[in-house]
Amino acid sequence: MTTAYDWTGRIGDVWAEEWRRTDRSFTNLTPHLNAAILAATSPETSMIIDIGCGAGATSLATAQALPGATVTGIDLSPTLIEIARHRAETQSNARFECADIAVAAPNHAPTHLYVSRHGVMFFADPTAAFAILAEAAAPDASLVFSCFAERAANVWATETVAATGGDPDAPASTAPGPFAFADPTYVAEILATAGWNAAPPQRLNFAYRAGEGADPVADAVDYFRRIGPAASAIRDAAPEERERHIARLTDICARHSDGDTVEFPAVAWIWTARKSAN
Repeated sequence: MTTAYDWTGRIGDVWAEEWRRTDRSFTNLTPHLNAAILAATSPETSMIIDIGCGAGATSLATAQALPGATVTGIDLSPTLIEIARHRAETQSNARFECADIAVAAPNHAPTHLYVSRHGVMFFADPTAAFAILAEAAAPDASLVFSCFAERAANVWATETVAATGGDPDAPASTAPGPFAFADPTYVAEILATAGWNAAPPQRLNFAYRAGEGADPVADAVDYFRRIGPAASAIRDAAPEERERHIARLTDICARHSDGDTVEFPAVAWIWTARKSAN
């Protein structure tokens, strides 16, 4: 269901190496997502699955907030799962599994709550994937996930793309990727077809934190060289062109620095849905 991105190989390994900075980039989004997750629970919520759990941040936060529930984080990347398991050594109600959620979900039925922080936009066939989740869900199950809104509103993406010679105004696409779920009408149709009754999503403006520390600009540039839409352009460029990309990226990050952090305007959707009645 997620074959468009090689999470089992190089991409997953890079994200595993960068898990601290990728978690940090969502510093200003995470509290809102966690609040939505807690709002979707009930006293009967005992089986929770975190889709595309990465290094386990959402799984662990949910497990800590709901000690009576079992939270299972599922991801395709074995290296990310290894990190998540290490982080969960003292969290007895959090566990992690390296698998495709579409294959694994039936093994955890009935699931009371599915959660995901920016993990569901990579489904190769999102309607089929969400339908499988619904089939494996308890009758009153809920689904809570975040995803990026339109790329034009996510300055961290448009400006870093422009810095490396890409087109910041490229046409919107629903192909698997960071902005596949940018259109809420498209997402609502997918969920409805797959057996989920979604509430209107929350549109959240937040500051995407790309850098911090003693030299936040250098930290942000190093991060964008590894993660995000500029990374492949920098990696694949000839040496002289690569230096030009990095120089422009440095200037852009400097403009978004307050001296302590580098933060870019970003916009996300937070979706909450319930399993449709049969």
